[in-house]
Amino acid sequence: MDERQIQQVRNFNRAVTRRVGALGDDYLGRGRPLAESRLLFEIGRDGADVRALRARLSMDSGYLSRLLRALESQGLAKSRASAEDARVRRVTLTAKGRREVDALDRRSQEFAASLLASLREPQRAQLVKAMEDVERLMRAASVVVEVADPASDDARTCIDAYLSEIDARFATGFDPTRGPSADPDELVPPAGVFLLARVDEEAIGCGALKVIEDGIGEIKRMWVSPAARGLGIAQRLLDALEQQAIAMRLHTLRLDTNRTLAEARALYARNGYREIERYNDNPYADHWFEKRVG
Repeated sequence: MDERQIQQVRNFNRAVTRRVGALGDDYLGRGRPLAESRLLFEIGRDGADVRALRARLSMDSGYLSRLLRALESQGLAKSRASAEDARVRRVTLTAKGRREVDALDRRSQEFAASLLASLREPQRAQLVKAMEDVERLMRAASVVVEVADPASDDARTCIDAYLSEIDARFATGFDPTRGPSADPDELVPPAGVFLLARVDEEAIGCGALKVIEDGIGEIKRMWVSPAARGLGIAQRLLDALEQQAIAMRLHTLRLDTNRTLAEARALYARNGYREIERYNDNPYADHWFEKRVG
């Protein structure tokens, strides 16, 4: 990895934490550190489950518990068992906590305006664009691709979204019972493998590999949430599937796709998949691809 790039990341982190006041105990002049203030924002007016807060803020349970106790001791928040599930703790703001969030929101708005006000208009536009790029790429960097149970709730959510999307995009709609199968029991070793892409513990994409012949696998169920597209997640999933194929001693990967899925065809072409003759009877397929991976 480029040492200069690493140093730039470190310099950026130091500059931002100093400029936004993350190093002190009086964030935005409200008498508490950034972590407590951010937690108030995340709880919000509707409240939140403790495990959701832990995922969104990437905090370990002990640290989050200490922060919550601090907010409760200040009379800003309270927690109780969820009405739907007693095992789940839910946090809500008190009336005082809601007033504090309003005050923090005003101070945050004023700080952002003051930061931009010190720059000329071209510099403002440049800074905002750079911030957009950093936010997008930081989100991309936080994506985790891992093997998952294809019968799990997260897998089912992604697969259902995938099926719904192609049903809407295909001119004839889509009936999953008419094409080649990709049932959960076909997507676990040694018959196959299923991958999920997650960010902050939320499943935002999936991809699968199914063994169809000795040494030959087929890529199935490639999907990324529309909200997460443009982050390179499809490429990450494809790379991971190819590595899984090699580990499973497969030498060839195949796939089929519909003519409406131009983005998918471009992805496969960029990665060395060549178009071949029809190898199955999928009524929804217009293009068939193959790549040697081992």
